Amino acid sequence: MRYPLLGLLLTCSALAHAEVQTRELSYQAPDGTRLVGYFAYDDAIAQPRPGVVVVHEWWGLNDYAKRRARDLAELGYSALAIDMYGEGKHTAHPKDAMGFMQEATASADAARARFLAGVELLKAQPQTDSERLAAVGYCFGGRVVLEMARQGVPLDGVVSFHGALGTQNPAQPGVVKARVLVEHGAADSMVSAEQAAALTQEMVAAGVDFQFVSHPGAKHGFTNPGADEFAKQGLDVGYQKEADRRSWENMKRFLGETFTPR
Repeated sequence: MRYPLLGLLLTCSALAHAEVQTRELSYQAPDGTRLVGYFAYDDAIAQPRPGVVVVHEWWGLNDYAKRRARDLAELGYSALAIDMYGEGKHTAHPKDAMGFMQEATASADAARARFLAGVELLKAQPQTDSERLAAVGYCFGGRVVLEMARQGVPLDGVVSFHGALGTQNPAQPGVVKARVLVEHGAADSMVSAEQAAALTQEMVAAGVDFQFVSHPGAKHGFTNPGADEFAKQGLDVGYQKEADRRSWENMKRFLGETFTPR
């Protein structure tokens, strides 16, 4: 005898209890540095889903980067906030952040290796469709994901939020595999108009599927509600709610197009 109502109730009950699951994952860079990732996924989704790497701001793997991983998990992605500094360290002090960033980028090869270690960790999770991958980055992380795209790392899409745009190694025709979206603050004093224009010229010349969105009045850090507090330390940063909302919606559309169901 079949009980369709009971089945419906059990299904509804299961959905009611489904939620974003999170856990820390320890992994290692090729140079032996211990790294700590923050993994998030929605357990209501049974099948593997596209994976998204999240690269933190220059502050390190803090609560903001972890929140963005959870936000992506809520959208149905398998999300991993990776650790570019080692030991999961982070700070709220600009001097320390500068030191962490300089150390992490002193060797381009080491920085690439740490990024790729995070990608491999995400691919290894059973919730991840390892053939559909993207990366998003904020501030320092925006620079990282753009550099990875320029180097031809096999990603389907890359999104930079208020990231540094200049490079010593511009994209070359036929190298970039990812679609690229850049969400930029028009009032970002840390990125010049010349750098923004040069990025567009670079991407067009390299034949990249590229989008550039400039948000009027938005400063560096415009997606992070904590930016206003950081501004009290003398940094020209600031949160802008509307730019945050619009850039997130742009990213959602971009990833949706990138990961169109096969």
